[in-house]
Amino acid sequence: MEFSSPAAEQRYAAVVRAASRAVVACDFDGTLSPIVDDPSTAHIHDDAPEVLVELSRHVRAVAVVTGRPARQVLALGGLDEVGEAVHDAGSDLYVFGQYGNERWDTQDRRVRSPRPPHGLSSFLLGLPKVLRTAHAEGAYVEEKGLAIAVHTRRLPDAEAAFERLMPLVSELAAAHDLGVEPGRSVIEVRSPGMHKGEAVRTLVKETDAGAFIFAGDDLGDVEAFKAVDDLRSQGLPTLLVCSASEEVSALVDLADVIVEGPEGVLDLLRTFTADATSLRL
Repeated sequence: MEFSSPAAEQRYAAVVRAASRAVVACDFDGTLSPIVDDPSTAHIHDDAPEVLVELSRHVRAVAVVTGRPARQVLALGGLDEVGEAVHDAGSDLYVFGQYGNERWDTQDRRVRSPRPPHGLSSFLLGLPKVLRTAHAEGAYVEEKGLAIAVHTRRLPDAEAAFERLMPLVSELAAAHDLGVEPGRSVIEVRSPGMHKGEAVRTLVKETDAGAFIFAGDDLGDVEAFKAVDDLRSQGLPTLLVCSASEEVSALVDLADVIVEGPEGVLDLLRTFTADATSLRL
């Protein structure tokens, strides 16, 4: 765990002092789950369920905020079972899927989801031509119900393919009034206006949070970081955690704490839990 500044270390201490009123939110891929070539096999880190349940004993709520569909991340993370243990511990688990368009929590235990955005099916029909034009026919196209994600990770030069695709996919999306979210070797197309920052604001409002931690790893987490920074400017104790990698560094300059991947995130949460416990003794 590496603090970005002395001020960041002070922010950590302030959140520890407010732990009983804190909400801890984490991205899934690259934060709770290691990044893998096949997104369908990105299971949660083996230690994460135990760490999240123990953490929940000391905070107001725990959340997973992800670009994945909620049902998918519930399965890959075993989060239904984790949620039951969290509830038994006297806390709540929230899952916000598809950047906040879907939600599940331990109070309701149903996935709530809106209708797919108008224009998404037409975008999908035009996508093969875009892939051919970008010489990226082998890109993996993931249909997520409320969004479409184009993954370049499996291609021989994933970064170059991403750069060729980004402007073409953006142009096609704009023609159908859809938004574009770039990520780690992935371009996601969905309804404009919904992002992880909105999920952060919803969590704070619904839980009456007295402190907030967000851990992420990718460009898709920037809006969540901005929302947490806004909360900080309003006087709420907050902490921003970057799960760093060699591939993506977008969050490093914005973070209070830099850790090494999911292992580092879990170590930080263990330390936070231990520090919060010590303060209560």
